[in-house]
Amino acid sequence: MDYSSSSLRGGRAKHQDWPREGLVEYILWVDAEGLVLEICRRARVASRVLGLLPRAKKDHALLAIVHELSASRHEILSANRLDVEAAERAGLSAAMVDRLRLDERRVSALADAVREIAAMDDPVGTVVERRERPNGLRITRVRAPLGVVAMIYEARPGVAIEASALCLKAGSAVVLRGGKEAVRSNTALGGVLGRALTACGLPVEAATVLPFTDREAVKALIVSPDVDLAIPRGGEPLIRFVTENARVPVVQHYKGVCHLFLDAGSDAKTGQELVMNAKLSRPAVCNALECLLVDQADAVRLLPPIAKRLLEGGCELRGDARACELVPGMKRASEDDYGQEFSAPVLAVKTVEGLDGAIAHIARYGSGHTEAISTTNKEHAQRFLREVDAACVLVNASTRFHDGGELGLGAELGIATSRLHWRGPMGLESLTTMKWLVEGSGQIRG
Repeated sequence: MDYSSSSLRGGRAKHQDWPREGLVEYILWVDAEGLVLEICRRARVASRVLGLLPRAKKDHALLAIVHELSASRHEILSANRLDVEAAERAGLSAAMVDRLRLDERRVSALADAVREIAAMDDPVGTVVERRERPNGLRITRVRAPLGVVAMIYEARPGVAIEASALCLKAGSAVVLRGGKEAVRSNTALGGVLGRALTACGLPVEAATVLPFTDREAVKALIVSPDVDLAIPRGGEPLIRFVTENARVPVVQHYKGVCHLFLDAGSDAKTGQELVMNAKLSRPAVCNALECLLVDQADAVRLLPPIAKRLLEGGCELRGDARACELVPGMKRASEDDYGQEFSAPVLAVKTVEGLDGAIAHIARYGSGHTEAISTTNKEHAQRFLREVDAACVLVNASTRFHDGGELGLGAELGIATSRLHWRGPMGLESLTTMKWLVEGSGQIRG
């Protein structure tokens, strides 16, 4: 498909093929709006084909993506290397560069994720419930494809593969808009998708990587009448922009301000292991710990040992006055440090007045992503599960378990923090809607 063709409204371009050199500048130069709307229209046509595909054909396409990932590995890694070098020259944060980077291990993990999706049950047509009415009507509610999904993301080029594989299995088309920092990587991965779909005789418009990275392209995408759902995944400014400008439903993947509360009387060693894993195993991910809450009644016993391990592990600590008294190496926190997603080895610390104080702090500063408690008190555990409002609430487990794979969902589009139509890891089921099937024998309504 030649998306640079001047026959597409608003899509006049200088060349039939995108240049290898100056790619970023070229993509930013092209007028995007008309072309984005046309791509969405073609995605709608493709979605009607996907929605009727049997599982075998969808799985065959997924395995074709796996093959193309392997065959194009050198091209993908070379393109990504250029993106990473450009990001480092531009002074992007270490967390952003880490999200952007692909290597042999991460490409292999992408292939494994697609294989896992192929092995999963097809959600389309799954019967949710059956019933028969007194008048004889037989009613069935089944899962059906959403249609066209707009995936808008920053860094993380692997999202192109994961989102496309999930949408394909769920019978929906996807239009992907990546950030300019990953434009070369996304272009290479878009080629992987296109070649795999073509090899299987499926429309390439089923998974399209937009050749634009500017905000106008995003705006055109989220007002398209052919888009059924927009999913933004990235920094707070991107999510706010999409939410404020969209004319289509939006599922937000908002920041992860995750807390862990060390309850009075809790096991000190268990708490230490939970904190170390949640904070330092991968500080830049959205389910990493960002604020440690400690019951002030037991802070003398609980806080100093874990603070010592965190400081030795290279983590900067920012705490309230009481926490700083107990830990000499801790910096004094500002009000802005609470509610902050650091995405780095930095941790806010707060001493609170028991369980009530912890729940109140989370209600004020949490982002609705992931919250955890370390406790030996069963009553406190149940209260925390019941009263804390978040997509995932854990007892005596690391916040890092809030992940589609860890929860048994396989690959995911991300972790939704909004309430409609989904909350938590977005896997196959989240990419379907409901359809009512009603069978009668001539019944009419009185």
